[in-house]
Amino acid sequence: MKTFVTQRQASQLLHNKFVVVLGGSVQRSMYKDLVLLLQRDQYLTLPQLKSKGELSFERDALVEGGRLGPMTNGTEYREVRQYRSDHHLLRFYFLTRIYSPYVESVLEDFRHGLKPDVIIVSSCVWDITRYGRECLEQYKENLHKFFGQIKTIVCHDCLILWTLAMPLGKKIKGGFLVPEISHLGPTVCYNIIEANLYSGRLADTYGLDVLDLHFQFRLSLQHRMPDGVHWDALAHRRISSLLLQHAADAWGVQLPHPLPLLAQGALQRQSPAQYEQNHFRSHNFDFAPSNREQQTSDPYWNHLSSPVTITITLHRLMVTTIEASQFPDIMVVMVVMVTGFQQLVAFTGHPGFLV
Repeated sequence: MKTFVTQRQASQLLHNKFVVVLGGSVQRSMYKDLVLLLQRDQYLTLPQLKSKGELSFERDALVEGGRLGPMTNGTEYREVRQYRSDHHLLRFYFLTRIYSPYVESVLEDFRHGLKPDVIIVSSCVWDITRYGRECLEQYKENLHKFFGQIKTIVCHDCLILWTLAMPLGKKIKGGFLVPEISHLGPTVCYNIIEANLYSGRLADTYGLDVLDLHFQFRLSLQHRMPDGVHWDALAHRRISSLLLQHAADAWGVQLPHPLPLLAQGALQRQSPAQYEQNHFRSHNFDFAPSNREQQTSDPYWNHLSSPVTITITLHRLMVTTIEASQFPDIMVVMVVMVTGFQQLVAFTGHPGFLV
């Protein structure tokens, strides 16, 4: 990505929009950067990135939890923040699990209250570390529950954006990694690859948009903080730009060029066909495949339905395999390449597709 979205562009794009961010500490920093970007072209400071549960941040307000309640590193921690101006409304909910009684209460707020225009959501690291030996299988079940519920609650034109977990370091320390599970630290960076693969495919199957932040930042690890979990201010401004670019594509707005005047009407989401056309014309971003109806009884694995999807999947499998070890097993890489080639031939009917 060559340029960041500016304050003026962000303000116009989110004019009269209600944006909700759901997730953990990384998503809290995403929310904070959006709040700051809506006010001025500056980056988050290190204290702002590290703070949690503060009573106020850049004219927002702590609504629930945080310093109004117990400040813990437990799964019961809560934090709800809200920023409101004359033409913008942003809200953040801290989650430690993608589906739980607390998440059900949040969804009930959406069902009976103001409907969001944009929902940015991610939950992974807490889910696969803090809930016992069967946490990964429970995570998969909870994803089904959340994705099924959220689509029935929000308006049909709400942009629901599932963001995949960002790359973790091999040596990590963070609020979620309490001493009882410290032995999981060296393997979490690999576990999230499996979790990301599953959640991204499943989100697409349920009709959600997917932004693969793990892929986007696989070569930008210099912006990861020393704790191996969180990211610096430049990374978060890039995330904000990716999020807003994705929203602009969905609404038919060209960025980073000047936006249409707001007087021309409220921005509306494009049809799936229009969105897919814009999606495959974009060269600055690499998103997951756009939403479409699935023509299969298997909602997860039988997903490859276009040459573009196959190519992207093959590339990501190769990158994932190579990054999984400092000295990758060449045979494993070859198996991945051969498998991808077989899928290409099966789809096109002849190997000349690659020429």
